[in-house]
Amino acid sequence: MKPLVYIFALAVILSCQTKKEKEPSAESVPAKNITFMTLDPGHFHAALVQKTAYPNVNDTIYVYAPEGPEVDDFLDKIAQYNTRMDAPTNWKPVLYIGADYLDKMISNKAGNVMVVAGKNAKKIDYILEAVRAGLHVYADKPLVIHPEGFKKLSEAFRIADEKGVFIYDIMTERFEATTMLQKAFSGIPSVFGSLIDGSPDKPAISKESVHHFYKQVSGKPLVRPAWFFDVNEEGEGIVDVTTHLVDLVQWELFPNEIIDTSDIKMIHAKRWATTVRKDEFTKVTGLPDFPEFLDKDSDGDHINVYSNGEMVYTIKGKHAKVSVIWNYEAPEGAGDTHYSVLRGTKSDLIIKQGEAENYKPTLYINFKENTESVSMALDEALNEVIATNFPGTSAVQISDTMWRINIPDAFHIGHEAHFAQVTQNYLQYLNEGALPVWEVPNMLSKYYTTVEAFKIAREQKQ
Repeated sequence: MKPLVYIFALAVILSCQTKKEKEPSAESVPAKNITFMTLDPGHFHAALVQKTAYPNVNDTIYVYAPEGPEVDDFLDKIAQYNTRMDAPTNWKPVLYIGADYLDKMISNKAGNVMVVAGKNAKKIDYILEAVRAGLHVYADKPLVIHPEGFKKLSEAFRIADEKGVFIYDIMTERFEATTMLQKAFSGIPSVFGSLIDGSPDKPAISKESVHHFYKQVSGKPLVRPAWFFDVNEEGEGIVDVTTHLVDLVQWELFPNEIIDTSDIKMIHAKRWATTVRKDEFTKVTGLPDFPEFLDKDSDGDHINVYSNGEMVYTIKGKHAKVSVIWNYEAPEGAGDTHYSVLRGTKSDLIIKQGEAENYKPTLYINFKENTESVSMALDEALNEVIATNFPGTSAVQISDTMWRINIPDAFHIGHEAHFAQVTQNYLQYLNEGALPVWEVPNMLSKYYTTVEAFKIAREQKQ
């Protein structure tokens, strides 16, 4: 099929009006404006970046992709956002479809920021080509899924520094309310004390994330591409979802501090598979059978997906444990869940999201002792520190030593809305011309951690 170029505006194809125009070029980028170029949008996170409009981002977005259902799904979601009743967007996608989509994006250079979310195996090569061309990169996690990719990432950051462009990954979980409060309380000595060193059996910080292959996104059942189940393309769980958790370990334990790869010491790591039946695979992908590239993982009527992983390591001498689990479908009324505990000398800060919490993330503070000073310290922290960013937050004592932190519903905005928050941060960095000094070294240390865990887990006997 020959390459195609289209421009989409409101109402006709996918609720958008279509007209042909010349291939996009850098001349079409307004001065002092940020223009997105979305490359190969194979994951729904690419669309979530644009679920919200941004004042300093051009409404015209340039999309370069191979032909297939993934780009169609991306355009369909953009059309939904453009035509919704509440705060509609006004995106005008200019689409190029062809096998040379990457070369075309680089040669046209119609925008100044490449947005990428899709096949993780290809992502680092996209990033390298983008920074070589002097383009900023805004990428869904993970940036790399194996040791060879990590070497390329180090090179990409070196080139980006030379070219004066930014590479930034989308860390949505930094904006989840209970996690933000867990971090905030850990910085209040009268409540938390100081962080313990921990041990492999009782780490200073533990984080576990449970995800599901079948889920709802933007109010509709999510259709996943078949390659999502191929760990050679998507990456194993220990290098994929764990990216968020490793990032939070760094972000909470050592805020605004530079972390070097030499600060990370891996103790042990393991991986295991989730079994997905053929009928379950069909329900998620819409395909009647497993494709040939999944034969390596198939036992006939099911596939084994290495989507689960666990690592225990030290970071600047503090013990950390990170786990990710993938099930097929969540229990009724539930969704993806997060568990986290941060251990201090005076209290433990615990996030739970189970049945007792109606599957909503809830923060608890479990003090090591029950004294009148504990209650006074907590009240003072809520009124003088927490109220600054989370007004209306309160605490309810539920046992001798345990308090539940009640956060107003206004701060529980949901995972999809966090994409806008991260994007607004990134746009601010672009406008200021600088990332925080710790972001780049900490991104490298983050991916060093996941790749080291991957190497150790792959060495274990299955």
